[in-house]
Amino acid sequence: MEATFSVVKSLHTKALGILGGIAMVAAVISGKPPAQQRAAPQQSQHIDPRARQMLDRAIQAMGGQAFLHAKSLTTKGRAFFFQDGATAGMEPFESYVLYPDKRRFSYGKTKPVLLINNGEKGWELDRYGLIAQPDQQLQGWITANRYSLENLLRLRINEPGVLIQIGKADFVDNAATQGIEIIAAGGTSVRLDLHRQTFVPTRITYRVRNVKEEAWDDYADAYADYKTIDGIQTPMHITRYLLGDRIGETFRNAAKYNEEYPPNYFTPE
Repeated sequence: MEATFSVVKSLHTKALGILGGIAMVAAVISGKPPAQQRAAPQQSQHIDPRARQMLDRAIQAMGGQAFLHAKSLTTKGRAFFFQDGATAGMEPFESYVLYPDKRRFSYGKTKPVLLINNGEKGWELDRYGLIAQPDQQLQGWITANRYSLENLLRLRINEPGVLIQIGKADFVDNAATQGIEIIAAGGTSVRLDLHRQTFVPTRITYRVRNVKEEAWDDYADAYADYKTIDGIQTPMHITRYLLGDRIGETFRNAAKYNEEYPPNYFTPE
């Protein structure tokens, strides 16, 4: 999505606290991201063979080698934000993602705001100038990007110490799905729902520790309206949920893989 989906920091300050970034998260995952952790002894994976088979089918459904080796994704469209069940805003956007952890995201009509993320660093540029992204917004990007559709299937399921097993059957948008339960080495629980017939992902759900409120936040990204673009199945409609409430919705109207970006595209220069 552009790491699951990019909802903009809008004029609505309260909504921003919820939305935060490309599939924003309002809380920080427990502990530091893997890049900041000390090197640990290699841990073996524990993957149910049935779950591995389902994941392999999902990767093939997404485009196989084309999906696994895509270097970048450029998208354009509209992003909607919701508060208390009502539409809080809508903005056109352009997103440039260089996998696995770089993003350039602009939104707005007349005077676009630019968000730039590069690993664990982030900046915001608007008509008032350049600032570092607030910590909550930055951590939201890092966490949401970590469990994006692309990074989950290309990186997370192959990490040392991961536990993967078959989950329960369910329904997502009235479509029958098969769940796969993924427990990361750090203990983060992720559920991936696959369409029972096409095997494309329909939803990714995970829990994030909300340190500020001493509670857990449950996030979900629902993927729909898949189109084949450059040999890759690409969701053109992505909906973001927090604790069961819809907080954002992205409609892509254009997408392109493997475009080349300028060398300084993901720096504040």
